[in-house]
Amino acid sequence: MPYRRLPNTDQTRLSALQTAVQRASEADFTEQVITYQTMSEAQKFLMKFENKVYQYHENFNTRVNANKQYRREVQNARMYISHFIQVLNMSVIRGEIKKEQKELYKLDPDSHILPDLSSEEDLLVWGKNIIDGEMERTRQGGFPIYNPAINKVRVYYDIFKDHQVNQHIHRKSESRIYQDLEEMRQEADKIILNIWDQVENHYKNLLPYARLRACQNYGMIYYYRTGESRLSEATDRKIKEAQEAQTSINLQ
Repeated sequence: MPYRRLPNTDQTRLSALQTAVQRASEADFTEQVITYQTMSEAQKFLMKFENKVYQYHENFNTRVNANKQYRREVQNARMYISHFIQVLNMSVIRGEIKKEQKELYKLDPDSHILPDLSSEEDLLVWGKNIIDGEMERTRQGGFPIYNPAINKVRVYYDIFKDHQVNQHIHRKSESRIYQDLEEMRQEADKIILNIWDQVENHYKNLLPYARLRACQNYGMIYYYRTGESRLSEATDRKIKEAQEAQTSINLQ
């Protein structure tokens, strides 16, 4: 007899539960393979599990789609922040802005090297620095920088920040749902194991192939070991013929 193995994915767990519930509902009341209590528990759990799996995939797909848009917003924010700092440095080199005023932007007055903008945290810091710095410099009477104007930089910076918050919310939600799923998977395995034990016990007196087919009808999954002979109708026929032959000998 091949060995059985519990499902190891959400979809196969759902399939195993759905099949068992369906077969139990189709069975005649005089031929109940699974107890009413177990089936009631399985039906209630199945509804919750289906909803949680659907919720997880919906949240995941939403986050993936939102992440594509988010990457574009990160790119836009990086481009405008970088461009603004480059224009600021050029204005200092041309003498249009005093180099000491770069300190308002938290930039080194003696360096024209762009700060590190590779990470999202860097973008958050430097976006705020240049916005605050430009607002303070113009408040002190300095002419505003154009192309890009700080208001345009602020627009893309704020969009980037908003999307970052949304991504954080999506990740937290996905993590919470995943934790719920982890707990429900353990419960699903316990219910499936209980159902399969009852099914195998109910059909334990059948011949091997008949027992295999009857159990598979309830969603049980079997695997053959390496080198193990596959069961078939011929297997049961040989066993039955051998039993009949033995019975005949005993009667003689």
